[in-house]
Amino acid sequence: MTRFNLALRLLWRDSRSGELTILLLALIIAVTSSAAISLFADRLQRTMTTQAAEFLAADLVIASPTEIPVEWLAKATQLNLEQAQTVEFSSVLIEHDELLLAGIKSVSAAYPLRGFLKTTVADYLTETVEHIGPKPGTAWVEKRILSALKLNLGDALQVGEKHLTVSHIITYEPDKRGDFYSFSPRVMMNADDLPATGIVQPGSRVRYFFQFSGDSKALTQFNRWIKPQLNPSQRIMDIHDDRPELGSALERAERYLGLSSIIVILISGVAIAMATRRYTERHFNATAILRCLGCKQREILWLYGSQFVVLGLLASGIGCLLGWFAQEALFHLLRSLLPQQVANPGLLAISFGFIIGMAILLGFALPPLLRLKKVSPLRVLRRELEPLPSSAWLIYGLAIGIIGVLIWRYTDDLKMTATILGVGLGAMLLLGLPVYGLLRVSRKLLPHMSLTWRFGLQGLLRNSRASVSQILAFSITLVAMVLSFTVRSDLIDNWQKQLPDNAPNHFALNIFPDQQSAFQQELQQQHINGSRFYPVVRGRLVEINNTPVQQVVSKDTQGESATHRELSLTWTQNLPEDNKIISGNWWQDDQSGLVSIEQKLAKSLNIKLGDHLTFTVGSERIKATVSSIRELRWDTMKPNFYMIFSPGTLDAYPSTFITSFYLPEAQKNFLNTLVKTYPSTTILEVDLILQQFRTILTQLTQAISYLLYFALMAGFTVLFAAVYSTLDNRIYEGALMRTLGANRSFLRKTHIIEFGLLGLISGLLAVIIAEAILYALYTQVMHLDYSVNVYLWGLIPLIGALFVGLAGCWGVKEVVNKSPLQVLREL
Repeated sequence: MTRFNLALRLLWRDSRSGELTILLLALIIAVTSSAAISLFADRLQRTMTTQAAEFLAADLVIASPTEIPVEWLAKATQLNLEQAQTVEFSSVLIEHDELLLAGIKSVSAAYPLRGFLKTTVADYLTETVEHIGPKPGTAWVEKRILSALKLNLGDALQVGEKHLTVSHIITYEPDKRGDFYSFSPRVMMNADDLPATGIVQPGSRVRYFFQFSGDSKALTQFNRWIKPQLNPSQRIMDIHDDRPELGSALERAERYLGLSSIIVILISGVAIAMATRRYTERHFNATAILRCLGCKQREILWLYGSQFVVLGLLASGIGCLLGWFAQEALFHLLRSLLPQQVANPGLLAISFGFIIGMAILLGFALPPLLRLKKVSPLRVLRRELEPLPSSAWLIYGLAIGIIGVLIWRYTDDLKMTATILGVGLGAMLLLGLPVYGLLRVSRKLLPHMSLTWRFGLQGLLRNSRASVSQILAFSITLVAMVLSFTVRSDLIDNWQKQLPDNAPNHFALNIFPDQQSAFQQELQQQHINGSRFYPVVRGRLVEINNTPVQQVVSKDTQGESATHRELSLTWTQNLPEDNKIISGNWWQDDQSGLVSIEQKLAKSLNIKLGDHLTFTVGSERIKATVSSIRELRWDTMKPNFYMIFSPGTLDAYPSTFITSFYLPEAQKNFLNTLVKTYPSTTILEVDLILQQFRTILTQLTQAISYLLYFALMAGFTVLFAAVYSTLDNRIYEGALMRTLGANRSFLRKTHIIEFGLLGLISGLLAVIIAEAILYALYTQVMHLDYSVNVYLWGLIPLIGALFVGLAGCWGVKEVVNKSPLQVLREL
């Protein structure tokens, strides 16, 4: 008989006797949970990325102030990429003696390549999904165009020298960008009609957008080929840079999805380690017999290791299959909340279930399994001889290493990985010793307790080290659940706070200083909520520490984009409410010549505190010293600035004001009044952008909630497997106590006390560790506001006592029900 055949026969025997049931169940649950979440997260992220591409109306977009070379388009054709083109510019429309500055957009026949348009007709009630733009000779307009110019559907609208028939009202535009042309009331026309307007001439201020879509490999190849050929005024657009309000939401959601995946793996890993420990302890005697029959240590390790490899492959296969069905069911439940087109499961995500299964088995099951090769042949005669435990560095280092690699794989964030592992391990090491000391000190209370409480507490004190291990194991489980719930709740609350129902949906630009108070009073009379008014001076950054900025900036960075155009510069005495100082200090009174810079731009340009920046405003130069670096929120729909100066620095230069305000749909006609009263002021509408943002946040929120419930369900299931790891000793102890006269009721009460205390201490420890991790995670990684949650300190210990108590009592019910005579005969 070969060794592998012997391993299979032993594996079959153990499976028939139920020896591997708990271990196999724990591993299947771990792989099922991680495979389902991996598949779900992969499909969701690729779906959201696809939907994010719809916000650009293509997979890849090149923005340029001029036509791009024909060779570029030929290369795209060669790679079988679909192509479309849009041209955007501003133009004054005149109809019925009314004037309106509108954003004109001409689109080619293939537009949009991704996403769709929505239009309506006169009743405004029904929306029609459109997959192509206006036909030649027609124009689609936003609703305000009609009211401002006193037009109706079917009327003629003159754009330049071309008369177009207004045929549809635009209600949704996928690639409406945050720039001047997009915020003005929209007129969309066919590209074939553009030459006839006579508007676009050499030197005209026009933006071209060349859109491409197709196979991901072809897009990557085209991107790499074209990037070196872009000039400073051209760039490849990206959802994270060009739509920062959507990009930041996607980035946070992706991080949370990765964190949720780790939670299930961590809980499952703890259960697998404890189940493997029980398995190895129950095989000490059989291993001693094999040693007496001549098996060497490496043969013992190979014998049991091969069993676990087969077990891992089998459990991983079953887990991947169940994970497939689980994520399909999850998508079925979410079908009304997710986009109509959901990405298909990726082969890499499916195969990753096998990798996760074997990695978990290696990291958590191998260290206990290594004890079997150290079993002495003398154990056949002396059963009290137990093998020496494996090295602590191996036991904990291997598991921590596997978890660390998986965290980094899921989040792709080294800082988050180091934060979770470092803070979590540090808190466990610092708190593990006090817990051990607490258990030792509590021995002094035993003489003063009733008999039931004395035996219940002795269940924890009998083996203090094992109790500390169980407390830490249950604490890890509770910490994972607390992190999942808290991060999810704070993430969603943060989104809702930054985008409430009355979030500003209009911007007002170019308000002259002598009109600012009257404009503000006009808004107040209409009971319109507005943000602060900021003065704006247009200027350009030209030098950093007397070095021309072109010598400092890197190609294809945020800094390059910011230094090739004029920036909106402002000044204020007080820090804006959505800004946060992360380095340096805000200025005090009468401190001119200082500037505060946004952190991402500072990082891109390698600007540090104390650096001297030179700006040009018109023909004059201004020098300022960097006094602070700010973190700000681009997704609040309020005015934000890369550069904020201290009062007295820019006061002498001509300026205008900017503000944002919320205007309900019913008061839209008030915009026409504002434009007539303040003809120099530009009103930008961002309603559609807010609608897009809310749509994607709703989908992400619901998906995250269901993902959390699935993770918690898996966590509670493997919690029972952890309880079963100590079942054997409890059965023997229970049989002995019943032989000496203890009844079932007494044993149940001691178990309730023991597991209740175990859960209570685990809950307190979990809250401390969770608060430490949350503080580091929020302040250093996710950039959310941190505050101590007082409810956790009272709620989690009670939940721990309840659930650990219930799981423990349910798991050890066999201790109470099994006959003492049967147990003693099996010894």
